[in-house]
Amino acid sequence: MEDRLDDIITGLHQKSKTKQAIYRNTQQTFNQMKEISQELVAELTERVTKQDADVVIEYRNLNEHEFHIKFSGDLLVFVMHSNIITFPDDYEIMQSAYVQEDFPRRFFGHVMAYNFMADTIKYNRLNDPGYLVGRMLVNIENHFCIEGVKQLDLPFDRAANIAENVITDKTLRIIVESAMIASVNNDLMGQDVSEIERITLKQKLENTHLTRPHKLGFQIVHELTN
Repeated sequence: MEDRLDDIITGLHQKSKTKQAIYRNTQQTFNQMKEISQELVAELTERVTKQDADVVIEYRNLNEHEFHIKFSGDLLVFVMHSNIITFPDDYEIMQSAYVQEDFPRRFFGHVMAYNFMADTIKYNRLNDPGYLVGRMLVNIENHFCIEGVKQLDLPFDRAANIAENVITDKTLRIIVESAMIASVNNDLMGQDVSEIERITLKQKLENTHLTRPHKLGFQIVHELTN
C-alpha cells in the first residue's frame, strides 16, 4: 500500500513540477508577445499617421492573460489559457519523435489569437462571432508550434518542426504580424437580403436582427500536414 501511495505522490509531484514550469514559460512568452505588440503598434502608428491621420492602431492590455490590438475595423484578441494541456496519441504533434523522446514534452501551454470586428466589442454585440486565427503551443523547453489558418503562411507551422521551433523575439514578431495580415485580409461579408427583410420590434430594440455584416472566416487546418 505504501509503495502505491509513494507512486501516486511521485507522479503528482513530477506532473505538477512539469506543468508549473510550462505555465511559467507560457506566461513569459505571452509577456514578450505583449511587449513586441506594443512596439509594433508604435511603429505602425508612426508610419501610418504620416499617410493618413484618421487610421488608428491601438494596443490595450486587459490583464495578465489577455491583450488586444485594434486596427481599422479589426480587433485581434490574444488570450493565454491558464491550464496546461496535452493531446491524444494520434494527434500530429504527439507523433513527433521529439515529443515522444521525453514525457514532459507531451504537455503544452497555449495562446490563442481571435479576430473580431472592432465594433463587436465597442457596441457589445454579444452574438457576433470571433474567428480563430491561430493557436500557439508552448512546451517545457520553450519550443513551440503554431496551429490555425492557412492564411498565416508561417515558416514554422508544422507540428513536426517543433524540435527546431525555439521562441525568440523575432519569431513572436512574425507571429503577431502574420495574425494582423490574416485579419486584414479576412473580408467583411454582408448578409443576404432575405435574412433582413423582416424583423420584430423586440429584435429592433435589442439590435439582434438588424443588418450585421460578418467576417468571411478562415480555412482552419486542424491537423497540419505537409
